[in-house]
Amino acid sequence: MPLGDTPRRVTRRRVATRARLLDAAFTVFAAKGFGRVSIEEICDAAGYSRGAFYSNFATLDELFFALYQDRADVIAAQVAEALAQDGPGLDVPAAVDRVTEVLLLDVDWLLVKTDFLVHAARDPDVARALLDHRARLREAVADRLFRARGHTELPAVLGDVDSAAHAVVAAYDGVTTQLLLDKDVEAARAWLKQLLTALLTDGSRTPV
Repeated sequence: MPLGDTPRRVTRRRVATRARLLDAAFTVFAAKGFGRVSIEEICDAAGYSRGAFYSNFATLDELFFALYQDRADVIAAQVAEALAQDGPGLDVPAAVDRVTEVLLLDVDWLLVKTDFLVHAARDPDVARALLDHRARLREAVADRLFRARGHTELPAVLGDVDSAAHAVVAAYDGVTTQLLLDKDVEAARAWLKQLLTALLTDGSRTPV
């Protein structure tokens, strides 16, 4: 075997180890909650030693943030892709359908995300990092609304596209809080579709 293959193989092995640790951590965090999980439990779930853990992460907090970052990045990319499928104008009902399919199906992710929000609320450094990542989701929404200007009219009460994007994410946060309590995914999806459609449709044209 050529010597040049060794670093690549080691790198691939490390990437695979890291991914397996993150997958195991996701399962354990969703089941028990961040504050009740030990490094040993994650290592056991992944089938690795503590040495494998410390070769990838310095602390449990670092792993927790890496897990959140990976999942949040995937979701932000999925939302951007879902919103990019229309033409210049924004077909609100169709876009809402696609976005809710992406955002709302994983209760385990919502459990982990909520744990991270609570953790961030007590740690300013984590909070700043979390705000940066949440901004990516809002930016994906705001960018699509900006590109629809001149083709799709938004309710004036929403203000500019950044304010509208904040309102969309706030609606999602509210609906998913209820989902965590009742675990009714179909009801939550229906509520979110109704809220987002009403939010992004200019109701001022409808007589009261």
